[in-house]
This record gives sequence, structure tokens and C-alpha cells, in this order.
Amino acid sequence: MTDFLQAFDLVLLLLKRVLFALAVALLVVFAFDWLVRTRRINPFSPVARFFRRSVDPLLQPIEQRVVRAGGLPSAAPWWALAAVVVGGILLLYALEFVRDLILSAAAAGSQGGVGIYHLLVRWVVGLMQLALIVRVLASWFRVSPYKPWVRWSVTLTEWLLRPLRSVIPPLGMVDVTPLVAFFALALVETALYRLV
Repeated sequence: MTDFLQAFDLVLLLLKRVLFALAVALLVVFAFDWLVRTRRINPFSPVARFFRRSVDPLLQPIEQRVVRAGGLPSAAPWWALAAVVVGGILLLYALEFVRDLILSAAAAGSQGGVGIYHLLVRWVVGLMQLALIVRVLASWFRVSPYKPWVRWSVTLTEWLLRPLRSVIPPLGMVDVTPLVAFFALALVETALYRLV
């Protein structure tokens, strides 16, 4: 197991360096593309023609979204760079999360049945708390609960929030039941740990 984790860490380190190099390279490419789009570089120069021919078609989907949202087409390179950076950070976070899951599963397996029970309790409560966070964020950004990335959280948490809403009134326009449910889940997790 330690060999696997060392190899995983090595791959993660290499991926971090590759993603950093990619972000720096894209920063340079997108900066030149922005200079071409804003006509700070002569639009008839070979550099401008190269960027219009090879980079602009790649940025067209992002440019369309930026324009639909009310932005300027010249901002598309910066939005593309932000998407690449955020996507890289999320990828690294997901891989580190998977590494931690593997490590915690291995540690739980070495403790026998009690360790596996604690691990399952931690995973179930963590999933429920994540679902509550997704629901809260979706309500803040007014995302429909029927969207695929939100629907799963509604399915997992509605059984818990519905009875709480009948007991706990909203504070002004704020529904505090997700917060109460979040802390109640932490208390349930502690109680379930103490059972075994």
C-alpha cells in the first residue's frame, strides 16, 4: 500500500508541475490573444493572423458564453484562463481527496470491523453534509433543484429538512434548517462513534 501511495504522490506532484506549466503557457497565449482582440497588436500582422486562425476557434464557445452573459468578446481569453486554472485546482483537489479516501480506507481496514464501521459512518455523514452544502449554495445562486447536479442533494436531504422546517421557523427570509441539520449530523456521527 505504501508503494501505491508513493507512486500516487509522485504522479500528483508531476501533475501539479504540468498544470502549473500549462497555466503559465496559456497565460502567455491568452495575453497575446487579448492583445490581438483589443487591437494593441496590428490586426494584419502575422502574429494576429496566427492567433485568429488557431486560437480564436478554440475560444469561440467561451466567447459565446461571455457575450450571452453580457460581457465583451475581448474578455474570452481571460475567462478561458480562469476556467483552466479553476479546473486544474479542482482536479488536484479531487485527486488529493481520492488519496485521502484510499488512506483512510486502508487505515480502517487495518482496525478490523470497528474501523470499517467508523469509516462508513464518517462517509455517510460527510456525504449528507456535502449534500446540505450543495443545497445551500444552489439556493444562494438560485439554481433549480431539478438540475442534475443539485437533484441528488435534494433527494438525500429532504427527509431530514422537511420535519425540521415544521419545527424551526425561518429567521426573516433565511431558512436555518440546513445549518441545524448540519450540526445535528455531526452530533449523530459522534453518537454513532460511541456506540462501538
